[in-house]
Amino acid sequence: MKKIILLIVIVIAVTSCKSTSATSTKIDSKSQYAIKGNWRISSVSYPGSEYIKVNSFQIADSKCFEGSSWKFVSNNNSGQMTIERANCPSMSSPITWFINKEGQFVLKILNAGEKAKKVREGYVLSMGEKSEESFQLIDKIDVGGKLTDVVYQFQKVNK
Repeated sequence: MKKIILLIVIVIAVTSCKSTSATSTKIDSKSQYAIKGNWRISSVSYPGSEYIKVNSFQIADSKCFEGSSWKFVSNNNSGQMTIERANCPSMSSPITWFINKEGQFVLKILNAGEKAKKVREGYVLSMGEKSEESFQLIDKIDVGGKLTDVVYQFQKVNK
């Protein structure tokens, strides 16, 4: 009986020490400023797994995002994303986003008129290679029990 009570106390102590926050909310302003402006996704790839089908952001097939337009406003973490590709659902949506100190890109896709604080679900992607003219966002998905990268390649649009 003493062993059972001790085991319960240990389980409670271990589970109560776990962090409840999955992502840091401390903002990396320098990284955010580097991607402000207008961008287009030039390609979506799955290194090592080219024959999979991915539903990106619960919106459409990942290939529908090729050619999509993205606007990132760094001073208020807002923006816009637009998909306009043949044989894909056309849509335009406001977004809210930030890059945290761990290099994670946190994204919420909003409905028109919706406040970001009312949206409870979002996406956490890793920042990949970045330069003045391009950057990558990398999502990790489970394909048959194996984590696979989905790489969104962004190119700067000079407007």
